[in-house]
Amino acid sequence: MSVVEPTSGKLVTASAQGADSEVAQIADRLWPTVSRAFAGQRLDFLSKSAIAARIGMIVAEHPDGSGQPLGMQNRRKVIDLLVSRLETSDPSTVATAPADSPNGALLMFNQAALRRPEQVSAARRRIEEALLTVQPIIVQRIDVTAAARLAREELGRQLTGLVAEVLAERKLRLNGAEQEELVRLLLDDMLGLGPLEPLLADDTINDIMVNGPRRVFIERRGKIEATSVTFRDNQHVMNIATRIVSQVGRRIDESTPLCDARLADGSRVNIIVPPLALDGPTISIRKFSKKKITLDSMSGLNSLSPSLAQVIKIAARCRLNVLISGGTGSGKTTLLNAMSQLIDPGERIVTIEDAAELQLQQPHVVRLESRPPNLEGGGEVTIRDLLRNALRMRPDRIIIGEVRGHEAIDMLQAMNTGHDGSLGTIHANTPRDAMMRVENMVGLAGINLSPRAVRTQIASALDLIIQISRMRDGVRRVTSVTEIVGMEGDVVTLQDLYTYEFEGEDPQGRLIGRFKSTGFRPHFLTKAAYFGVDRLLLEAMA
Repeated sequence: MSVVEPTSGKLVTASAQGADSEVAQIADRLWPTVSRAFAGQRLDFLSKSAIAARIGMIVAEHPDGSGQPLGMQNRRKVIDLLVSRLETSDPSTVATAPADSPNGALLMFNQAALRRPEQVSAARRRIEEALLTVQPIIVQRIDVTAAARLAREELGRQLTGLVAEVLAERKLRLNGAEQEELVRLLLDDMLGLGPLEPLLADDTINDIMVNGPRRVFIERRGKIEATSVTFRDNQHVMNIATRIVSQVGRRIDESTPLCDARLADGSRVNIIVPPLALDGPTISIRKFSKKKITLDSMSGLNSLSPSLAQVIKIAARCRLNVLISGGTGSGKTTLLNAMSQLIDPGERIVTIEDAAELQLQQPHVVRLESRPPNLEGGGEVTIRDLLRNALRMRPDRIIIGEVRGHEAIDMLQAMNTGHDGSLGTIHANTPRDAMMRVENMVGLAGINLSPRAVRTQIASALDLIIQISRMRDGVRRVTSVTEIVGMEGDVVTLQDLYTYEFEGEDPQGRLIGRFKSTGFRPHFLTKAAYFGVDRLLLEAMA
């Protein structure tokens, strides 16, 4: 990408040569300022609207040659000219101006990022520019505390008149539809999560990942996509993060730069801020699914086969202790929710999580959530503390959102002392890895047990490990159902009941495979007979 000559400061583009001379002169004069504004930033993660909005702020602050503010038409031409310069640059080149020049910074630009299909229109750009001008004035003229207590509809009605008044004062021209969109953005920022609100409303999005103010990504159908959503600056992201954590009685700042929280709809949130996050506050949201996911619906999505779903249903019916294993975002919690729907409504269930996200439908559920330490380092309540307390609450089943530390020993002891049918998840790549992780976690508890003693506890406590993975086509599939048979010497014996066999790929990039029964006689067949479902189990394994 060519850059301005440090001596002349002239824009050397075809657009400048053909443009009105006055507009070109203003653009030439503003280019060093624009260059400094983007110094050291990667432009390949910015949408065209975001770049235009930031340039628009610079243009609005500078008068024309006679000292008068730029008219709307000329201002638009100057902005378009500066943005056009970036568009017509070669995206494969990277150039730097001399270190002592005003724009002596590394500028990187990805032309495709500005021309992707989701880029916003010129109308959207006008709205964003107006928002930057109008919002500070609106905040000064209203009682923010009183506004937060109003219903969204009532606040929107009052803001509509105030916005129209401010737009007239500032001589900003927006049509009716654009003014309505501007009011919506103001409402989202005042009552909701600002720029994230449209993403939260989109049911096709599973994850939202904010990597600083200029880079927001989503996961849709198992694939990660960049979006054109941006925040004004790091403080804007921080304001949204603070709003999220304050709703669940937590805090996020330099003294507490890590926090797990949840949204009002149950979506799970992780936030990490500077000084730990070097590029600005980072927010990761795992959205709460509004649809009830069942094993049958997962079968329809090719996450498992009908016969495999039948085996898992029988395992839940027989009160097996099940551990769901998989990587991050593989669908462990979704499968856990689907299995929990098979629990008898008459049972007392205690759920234990770091950030509550399980969606149990039974009437008798006690939900427990851990608590981090306060600023003085006290008041922490861990998963292990909650698990120990749960044993005194007369639970029929205990469900642990994720086993990740020394609470593993308490989980095994609970499963070994009559709490059958307990469920949990763990991060691991294979069933054997899951077993090793549980063993290592028991070691973290500081209990002096021999490896054989720990493995004996694991073998007697756990009945089934279900491995689930997100595959390269974006589909989350159960890749194996493995039974824990017992011990042979010092080794825990595992037996696969079902596996997924990859066979190929169709023209659309979807993986082709089949869920195959190993044909082994399940070790829990005796327990299935006790519950009267042994014949169904043998049919599902055929």
